[in-house]
Amino acid sequence: MPDEMARRLILERGDGGARHFEDAVPDPSSPVIGILGTGDFSRSLARRLVASGYQVVVGSRTPTRFIALFPEEAEVTTQLEAANKADLIFVAVYPEHHSTLMDLKQTLAGKTLVDVSNSLSINHKGPSNAELLADYFPESFVVKGFNTVSAWTLQMGARDGGRQVFLCSNSQTAKNLVKSICHRMGFIPVDMGLLSSSLEIENLPLYLFPSWRLPVLCMLILFIFFYLYNFIRDVLYPFITQHKSAFYKMPIEVVNVTLPSVALVMLALVYLPGLLAAVLQLWSGTKYNRFPNWLDRWLTSRKQLGLCSFLCAVLHAVYSLCLPLRKSAQFKLSNMAYEQVKKGMEDSWVDEEVWRMELYLSVGIMALGLLSLLAVTSLPSVAGTINWREFSFIQSTLGYCALFMATAHTLFYGWNRAFVLARYHFYMPPTFVLVLVLPFVVLLGRAALCLPCVAGRLRKIRRGWERNRHIRFMLPAEDCRNGVENVSNV
Repeated sequence: MPDEMARRLILERGDGGARHFEDAVPDPSSPVIGILGTGDFSRSLARRLVASGYQVVVGSRTPTRFIALFPEEAEVTTQLEAANKADLIFVAVYPEHHSTLMDLKQTLAGKTLVDVSNSLSINHKGPSNAELLADYFPESFVVKGFNTVSAWTLQMGARDGGRQVFLCSNSQTAKNLVKSICHRMGFIPVDMGLLSSSLEIENLPLYLFPSWRLPVLCMLILFIFFYLYNFIRDVLYPFITQHKSAFYKMPIEVVNVTLPSVALVMLALVYLPGLLAAVLQLWSGTKYNRFPNWLDRWLTSRKQLGLCSFLCAVLHAVYSLCLPLRKSAQFKLSNMAYEQVKKGMEDSWVDEEVWRMELYLSVGIMALGLLSLLAVTSLPSVAGTINWREFSFIQSTLGYCALFMATAHTLFYGWNRAFVLARYHFYMPPTFVLVLVLPFVVLLGRAALCLPCVAGRLRKIRRGWERNRHIRFMLPAEDCRNGVENVSNV
């Protein structure tokens, strides 16, 4: 008995010319799949369909030119012959060339056409490419799909790329047929409804980080602000007052002081909207009032804000490790050692500075570790392996722990230098004083929400209690229904 698992899915090309279905061993019960077009996507799609056991016929205007580019089991022929043989046809030509298929209108009548095309730019007005194709072929059943799947994903398999395939069509029968093909190819079909949703599906591959724009813009604005602030204090001030050139600090030292400032403020911005939402719910006495648009948008951007904070924290750690490698640091270290030897070694050890540095590094490492855990669990592949309570514990409880550790890291860095008048260059407070304001507000706000009287009221509101309707929650009892007391004005 031959070993079926040992047979290769895609055979190497032989010396023969045309190929027919008799050369392969497909599933006879499977529909014949046609592909109109011979581009990169068509070739990858043909390979994936052949590997899934389908009979594949490729239609081309010049079959002999592209016959060597397709797998051995796929038949490459003319567009008319492919349209005649296939039960379902993938239209893999550019949308501006759809009109060239009008000669196949009668042949394609009653068949399912899968439009895989994309536009060159985002189209908000319509009509979509799939809707235009449906206008060209009104007697065919048009399904929009596979436009969000790359040729690389098709060729290498669903495990190496996104597995979701968005589908929409006015024919449920045609959509179900394409769904079965998706499952057999290893993809997960997502039903988006009628063909009117095709415009949204076509715009999906064209968006460039839409949910990242505000967080990245916020990070850049904070970075520019803190960089200029530190530049004025640490570079411009000694140049003006002491005529000392400290411009060498701009690439490393000033950036290294700026990055943790941005990271801490961004981390505080992750948890500040949750506090504002809780305050609004307590103020209104209900959870059914819609949040303002700006707060709603802020709440949906917390993941991106946290990842930007994690990026700045990691860069700060890398920059800090590179500080001793600089020529200026080595020069200063040798001078300090020389001065200590010259003055005597009895004053070289200061307990306060030693403890400050030890605590400063310790809490900094713990803060970075907690941030790493938050970043890893925000990945969909990791978040899918834990339940909601575990996810909420990590992102909320451990997130506040990370904010507390990062705040302590900044406090140990500043120590008592906030009370030294010489540190206020140009009457500007040290950077860490500005940075600590927002984290302190968030931490104090969180502590206030943890008070029993506040936490209990907020818990009732989030479980449906409304102040203006006087709903009183009771424990389940025989004379109560669903644990809620009957109130006349409900």
